[in-house]
Amino acid sequence: MSEPKRKIRIVVAKPGLDGHDRGAKVVARALADAVGLSIMSGAHMTHFPALIEALRARGAGHVVVFGGGIVPDEDVEVLKQQGVAAIFKPGASTQEIVDWIERELRPRVEGAAA
Repeated sequence: MSEPKRKIRIVVAKPGLDGHDRGAKVVARALADAVGLSIMSGAHMTHFPALIEALRARGAGHVVVFGGGIVPDEDVEVLKQQGVAAIFKPGASTQEIVDWIERELRPRVEGAAA
């Protein structure tokens, strides 16, 4: 009998007061438990690095950070160099996000259980 899959836990946050929360709510419902930020205010170059630094400062640098929103391609590359695992731009489907999580995070969760 095989072991049941460990739950992947995800935190979805919408920093700032830009009033856009639809994307975050859709993704939260689709994923229901890494830390994902939905940023539409243009503050992605502030919020993502601050979150990554805060996690590292608290000994949680292993936590996967990903996000979505209106992020220019050149900023996506910089954010990835700073430790953001993935950026999902407007139009990305929830299935695309779920598939990425299963592909990228499932091995980490399953490895942690071993």
